[in-house]
Amino acid sequence: MTTTDLTKDTFEATVLGEGIVLVDFWAEWCGPCRAFAPVFEAAAGANEEITFAKVDTEAEQELAQEAGIMSIPTLMAFRDGVLLYREAGALPAAALDDLVSQIKALDMDAVRAEIAAQSQEG
Repeated sequence: MTTTDLTKDTFEATVLGEGIVLVDFWAEWCGPCRAFAPVFEAAAGANEEITFAKVDTEAEQELAQEAGIMSIPTLMAFRDGVLLYREAGALPAAALDDLVSQIKALDMDAVRAEIAAQSQEG
């Protein structure tokens, strides 16, 4: 599977949908972004049931600003519309594979219950 390019118009619908979505915020001029790209592409090929998406922060500056991107690459992981992971920096292949495995293994009912409990406390 290849990656999907996201824009301001497609970002929300993509990440709020069902399933797992990994989003790589990147730019062409960014060395670490270019180094991470083949790792991200390989993970996309190995996990065809997951949406692997990319946001070009130069072309989508407003989206990057709304998402609070301060440094790139930044990786976000969503499952069933819930943001589960957000970190700046290029991950090595083994770390990305581990992240994907952890997200797949999550009990989303328990995650939603925890989010609901935290929102009631706050």
